Amino acid sequence: MTTFNLVQEINSALDTLNRSERKVAQVILSDPQAATRASIAVLAKQAQVSEPTVNRFCKRFNTAGFPDFKLHLAQSLASGVPYVTRSVEPDDTAERYTPKIFDATMASLALAKEGLNPADIDLAVDQLIQAKQILFFGLGACGSVAQDAQHKFFRFNIPVVAYDDVLMQRMAAAASGTRDVIVIFSNTGRTRELVDIAKIARDSGATVVGITNPGSPLTRHCTAVLGVQEPEDTDIYMPMLSRIVHLVVVDILATGVTLRRGPHFLPHLRRIKESLKETRYPVDGSD
Repeated sequence: MTTFNLVQEINSALDTLNRSERKVAQVILSDPQAATRASIAVLAKQAQVSEPTVNRFCKRFNTAGFPDFKLHLAQSLASGVPYVTRSVEPDDTAERYTPKIFDATMASLALAKEGLNPADIDLAVDQLIQAKQILFFGLGACGSVAQDAQHKFFRFNIPVVAYDDVLMQRMAAAASGTRDVIVIFSNTGRTRELVDIAKIARDSGATVVGITNPGSPLTRHCTAVLGVQEPEDTDIYMPMLSRIVHLVVVDILATGVTLRRGPHFLPHLRRIKESLKETRYPVDGSD
C-alpha cells in the first residue's frame, strides 16, 4: 500500500480538476475524516455530482475505486506517534486524542464493512454450523480476540477452545481432522508461525477460516477468508483498530450461527442468560 499523503495530493491537483471533480475534492477536503466514513452515494449527494463522477475522481489519484480511495485517505490521515497509534500526535492532549481514537475506529469499521463480502460470511457460517469442534487461534493482540470468540461460541453446543500459544496451536492443528474448523485471526497474515499452523491444519484435513488481510501468505492455506484490510501498520504501531474490527467480525459470525440455528435454539440461549441472574445485584442496587 502506498504511503503518499492523499490530502496533499488532492490539494495540489485542485487547479487541474474539472468543475464536477473539484466539487468532490472540496467536500473531501472540508472534512476528510467524514469522507472516510461516507458511502459513495452520500459523498455524491454532498458534492451534487453523480456516483460515476466520484469514482472517476478516485481513480485520478491512483486508487482502484472509491473503497480503495477511502482506505488510502484513512492512511493519509493517520500519521502520529510510533508504537502507540498513528492517529495521535506527540503533543495531543486528552481533549484531542480521545475523539481522534473514536474517529479512527469508526472510519476503520466503515472500511471493513465495505470490504467484507456477504458470500464469504455465508461460507464461513456454513462451515462453523457444521463443525464437530471449533478452535480459535490468535497471537498477541489477536489472542484476546480468539478468547472473545470462544466466549461467544461456547453457547452453541459445539465443543470450542481458544489457543494463543504457538506450541498448543501446532499440536491442535496436527490433531485436527475432517469437520474440525480452525479460525485464525491475524491482522497482517504474515506471521510465519500462523501460516505454518494453517498449512498443518489443512494437511490434517481440517477446515481453516482466516480472518486476515486479503492476499496475505496466510490466505493461501485457508478454506475460507474474511478479508479485513486495515490501514493500521502493526509492524510499527500498537494494534488498536484491527483488534476492534476483528471483534466485530466475531459478532457477525456468532449472529450468523444463531440465526442459522433457528427459533428453536433461542430457549437454550435464554437459559444461559438466566443462569447469571443470581450473580447480579438488582438494577436499583437494593439487596
